[in-house]
Amino acid sequence: MSHLHSDSQEFGFTFPCSFPIKAMGAANCGLEAAMLEIISRHAAAAIEPTVSIRPSRGGKWISVTVTFDVESRIQLDAIYQELTAHELVLWAL
Repeated sequence: MSHLHSDSQEFGFTFPCSFPIKAMGAANCGLEAAMLEIISRHAAAAIEPTVSIRPSRGGKWISVTVTFDVESRIQLDAIYQELTAHELVLWAL
């Protein structure tokens, strides 16, 4: 069994799995492109992620949710670390 594919549950998830990551930032700042770049760097298998964008009521902020195939907790942690450190991301969930 490969160390990247696990049938056991790790932190409540069974890997590989489809996983949504949500981030919030200022509208019209390129947040979607930044998220897709970061995710593609860590998850090359996520060739066709699903992207959902929701603007705030006032239009100043957006939340972007990207759902993609994740292979391991290590991969997911690396994506979160890079996302939360990015200057366009106010928070990631």
